[in-house]
Amino acid sequence: MSHKKVIVNPPATVANVVCGFDILGFALNEPCDELQLELSDEAGVQIVNNDEYNLPLDPEKNVSGAALLALLDAAPDVKGIKLTSKKIIKPGSGIGSSAASAAGAVVGVNHLLDNRFTKEELVQFAMFGEKVASGVKHADNIAPCIYGGVTLIRSILPLDIISLDAPTLHVTVVHPQIEVKTADARQILKQQVLLKDAIKQWGNIAGLVAGFLQKDYALIGRSLEDVIIEPVRSILIPGFDEVKEKSKEAGALGGGISGSGPSIFMLSKDNATALAVEKTMQDVFTRIGIDFHTHVTTINNEGVKVVSCE
Repeated sequence: MSHKKVIVNPPATVANVVCGFDILGFALNEPCDELQLELSDEAGVQIVNNDEYNLPLDPEKNVSGAALLALLDAAPDVKGIKLTSKKIIKPGSGIGSSAASAAGAVVGVNHLLDNRFTKEELVQFAMFGEKVASGVKHADNIAPCIYGGVTLIRSILPLDIISLDAPTLHVTVVHPQIEVKTADARQILKQQVLLKDAIKQWGNIAGLVAGFLQKDYALIGRSLEDVIIEPVRSILIPGFDEVKEKSKEAGALGGGISGSGPSIFMLSKDNATALAVEKTMQDVFTRIGIDFHTHVTTINNEGVKVVSCE
């Protein structure tokens, strides 16, 4: 093993992409976390937090730790791993904070192991982290974080991930400073849906995938509609309907809840529109008196970035 230490930047991600609950996601160019990983002579996983979030130091209760323990099980020649984590993506923001922790950790160690594991295997390891975070092994944040770009998870068992070649898209994200726990946001979902709603949803998912592949912005815009999940979850996010309506008036193609929220994302064809959408979002949350952060960025086609290695 030629390297002992690596620093990686795992990106934020948007999961679901409105109509693709648990099956669609894409990576963002910002924000990104900063993780340092070292191979260690001390058995197991050691975690050092370099931020104010006080995340668990017990690897079994830590998103990165759980992912790294799964990797260690598959690499018996590796004794231990030390992780120094600096979270920039706020936990609970709805833009894949837990996925960045889990995916970044396993991609970093894999780099130290001369890329022994495939991307698909890394997704499998990182999904153990998502289980710690939300109680469910889902890959709609993990896959784009590791693969980059827009990804479709056709199946979890067996894992089947397809990278979608999307056109240039500008992304505006607003993160209202309220908390929506993924586990809670899953609990309120209906377990049964009407056939007519399912048919409409299938049409939108197929339309969105076709829109990405054909680089058809109008089709992407028409397909960004969710008749099953969003009507239930949006009640947890004050100002949601107004943000969505006014963002479209400002020129956005469309958008919705990022992951389980509370962040809201909108897609635009160009940067000027994305900035106009940001102003609209800021105006809504300023008026209703909720603090917020915004990001204007683009889709990240690289995924977790290796910054330095020694």
